[in-house]
Amino acid sequence: MNAALLPLIVAVPLLVAALLVVLDDSPAVRRWLMILPSVGALAAGGLMIAETADGTVLAHNVSLWPNGIAIPFVADAFTALVLTTTALLTLVASAFAIAVGTVRARYFPVLVLVLSAGVYGALMTGDLFNLFVFIEVMLLPSYGLLAMTGGFTRLTAGRLYVTVNLLTSTIFLAGVGLIYGVAGTVNLAELAGAAHESPLVAAAAGVCLLALSVKAAVVPVHGWLTRAYPATSPAVTALFSGLHTKVAIYAIYRIYAVVFDGDSRYLWIGLVVFSATMVIGVMGAVGQDTTRSILVFHMVSQIGYILLGVALFTPLGLMAGIFYLIHHMIVKASLFLSTGAIEHAYGHSRLDRLGSIARREPILAAAFLGAALSLAGLPPFSGFVAKLSLVTAAVDAQQWAVVATAVAVSLVTLMSMLKIWGTAFWGPKPDDEEEVAGSGTGIDSQAPLGSPAATAEADGGAAPATQTAVAAPAATAPRPEDGSATRSRVRPAVLLPSVVLTLVTLGIGLGAEGLLSLSSQAAAGLLDTSAYVEAVIGR
Repeated sequence: MNAALLPLIVAVPLLVAALLVVLDDSPAVRRWLMILPSVGALAAGGLMIAETADGTVLAHNVSLWPNGIAIPFVADAFTALVLTTTALLTLVASAFAIAVGTVRARYFPVLVLVLSAGVYGALMTGDLFNLFVFIEVMLLPSYGLLAMTGGFTRLTAGRLYVTVNLLTSTIFLAGVGLIYGVAGTVNLAELAGAAHESPLVAAAAGVCLLALSVKAAVVPVHGWLTRAYPATSPAVTALFSGLHTKVAIYAIYRIYAVVFDGDSRYLWIGLVVFSATMVIGVMGAVGQDTTRSILVFHMVSQIGYILLGVALFTPLGLMAGIFYLIHHMIVKASLFLSTGAIEHAYGHSRLDRLGSIARREPILAAAFLGAALSLAGLPPFSGFVAKLSLVTAAVDAQQWAVVATAVAVSLVTLMSMLKIWGTAFWGPKPDDEEEVAGSGTGIDSQAPLGSPAATAEADGGAAPATQTAVAAPAATAPRPEDGSATRSRVRPAVLLPSVVLTLVTLGIGLGAEGLLSLSSQAAAGLLDTSAYVEAVIGR
């Protein structure tokens, strides 16, 4: 793969988004133009993995401007793995949005494409200021996606999301400015090892890491995520879960490896904070009563696991953390999409109003169960390899408190996932269950601010029901005697995205050696950044 093609991975989604704005309002055109850039990014990511698997680093200065002026794009094995996974998740979440009708909103595809372009740019940039720019490119469409999809609490959650992210972006920009003030550059390659040698650079870079920790939803600054993510639609939640916090995690890994050179003096802070993130996240999940709120709190807990890799900063720890990052992005999206299919078909996600779904939706139940077992760390799924590798790394580093915490949190994670399974999937159907009149009228088809219902008439269809109108009249509610207890409501197109991702996590678990090898190469690039520096600035 030619390094000069790296900027196209960002440019193509932006150009297609601009094209969608001026094209006629054709649903078929919107669907295809939203999907194709993700397919292209996925293919480019595969080529990038093949090119960087041996330690090669691809680097290109846009328009061949010299260092210090140009926008540098850099890709190594770590970049290639994360970018390929984000492209896969964007593709699958877009397919789910098409299946449930969210894509009928006029500007939904445009916002998704701009969001993906910002993510790809943030993953490939080799400059801290441009990292800030791409994060903002990523966040701006996210505000629109929050506003146009989800329940009626989306505006309150959206205000919190916007406020926190604007404040965090300001802190990050201040940190970038401080780095420039004390080091005279914001190019990552030129900053290699600077924080290890200069306390002033370390303090300035620490401001950037603080801001990224907020964006990654690390305890105690995680509350914005647990309130905002459940308020939007399942398709957008799945998209955000695989992109937003993961870009921040990727940046933490990259900055600490390059700028701090893995300085061991500060690692104890990460061990304490990330262990607390694991515990508080999983304990928050125990007290929730909807499928999505449980999964969102688990997301916080799993972020603690992922970041333990950089807090250990050993070859095995970094490899385990990177493997865990890829595993978690896939598994969490699968869980959000499988429970999103339930919300779409049944109109809600409250555990006390769900039951016997495994009888009606056996394939969906299998997809959820596989992803849930993977999240809890059971074989033969990828979660088992991820947690075993991370615990082994902690044992190797003699961090016994971290080992005990990781094992205990895994057990609680399994218990809370079994809570969803035992109640919603395997438990009895509530006698007073209020049913949606027909399938496909759930939460992902609501009508606020440019959502599918608001644009359905323009597409020649009827407006879907809102979440507040999920109950069917008593006369039309299906009765057990008419066979409804075992009748599937989830259409194959809605079911397929979660099934695909569950099969991916199963494949990764059964063939873990391949991803472990790539993760080991990515970890080696973080431990020894000389190839990264040489590719960017030639020294």
